[in-house]
Amino acid sequence: MLFPELRIKIAETFRLLNEVNLTFGFSGNISARTPEDGLFIITPSGLRKARLNPEDMIIVNIEGNIVEGIRKPSVETPMHLAIYKKRKDVKAIVHAHPVYSTVFAVTGFDINPITEEMILYTGGEVKVAEYALFGTEELARNVLKALGNRKAVLLRNHGIVACGRDLDEAVDVLFCVEREAKIIILSKLLGEPKPLPKDTVEFEKKLYEERLKS
Repeated sequence: MLFPELRIKIAETFRLLNEVNLTFGFSGNISARTPEDGLFIITPSGLRKARLNPEDMIIVNIEGNIVEGIRKPSVETPMHLAIYKKRKDVKAIVHAHPVYSTVFAVTGFDINPITEEMILYTGGEVKVAEYALFGTEELARNVLKALGNRKAVLLRNHGIVACGRDLDEAVDVLFCVEREAKIIILSKLLGEPKPLPKDTVEFEKKLYEERLKS
């Protein structure tokens, strides 16, 4: 079995996301670049994600062809591979359906950062990609357009995609965006959330871009 440690890490990550209610049941998918150039691990379709075992993972090449595995790759494989082709800095991707982020996704509102930390994690606002049916090339194109050089994007009427230099960072980005979405929604119970100063936003975006290059 190729890349056993990375397979175990992905299975453990899905159990964590299930425990903290950031995904459920058959929902979501995770992928990662492998140490071998041009090969990727992605979770299977049609299985409860919190019960995945390392041997359930599928190895695919950049064209989506199965290299190892007996399961059917996630229906969102085209979206994952499109991101990897476009963004060489991305080494892991988590797609989930957390409640607060999905509220923004279904209402069509971008998540604009109101705390300083979010910009450092995501690179700025988290935009909503135009709607397209799950698993389609159209969805992949829409996601790339809305993602830009940032590390998270909302899928209209669907959920969120978080990216990272490794799986831990992708999960951190997911947690950060969901926390920001929750803060914004709860803040509206007291009043209108106050935006960050523009100079702070620009300064932190520069820091983020410098980290991308490193």
